[in-house]
Amino acid sequence: MATKKTEIQKRLIFRQETLDELRAAYTALVKGGAKSYRIHNRELTRFDISDLADEIRKMEEEVDELEAQLEGGKARKAFGILPRDW
Repeated sequence: MATKKTEIQKRLIFRQETLDELRAAYTALVKGGAKSYRIHNRELTRFDISDLADEIRKMEEEVDELEAQLEGGKARKAFGILPRDW
């Protein structure tokens, strides 16, 4: 059975590889790669640049969070503050 640290490392490696692929796709799209095309009855549509940029940003945040967990930090917790006027 994998330890928690091993599992975090596996997740980190997966997300880093995915991030590399997202960055490569972004670069290809910026350099003029086709957004979508059709050959006979087959069609391929790629991400919009804005959608791809959002995915990259999210993946970078996940990588940062996993790296912090490996270094002994805690996962970020989201919370909200609700101001009250009593």
